[in-house]
Amino acid sequence: MTRWFVALALALAVGLAFFLSPYASGSPDGLNRVAGDKGFDGRAHVHSIQSSSPIPGYAFPGIGDERLAKGVAGFIGTLGVFAIGYGVAVRLRRVTP
Repeated sequence: MTRWFVALALALAVGLAFFLSPYASGSPDGLNRVAGDKGFDGRAHVHSIQSSSPIPGYAFPGIGDERLAKGVAGFIGTLGVFAIGYGVAVRLRRVTP
């Protein structure tokens, strides 16, 4: 029962990430908005970790269609977060008596 629930929840999360992430708002988030409103957004710089990210700018590189690139990035990101969480849970279960 638990495996079916996890499989269905993961499928739902991956499906939502793939199909809905291309429609995310392009408006600046809270921090970027405040920086723009206060006039110090021009002093921002990209950190080296950001520039070497595997999925920079929330779009998978090498895909020409912007919506598809964002969908693939959401798909891979969701699977990645699930894999990390699953790995931590398995590790903690082995360590905990």
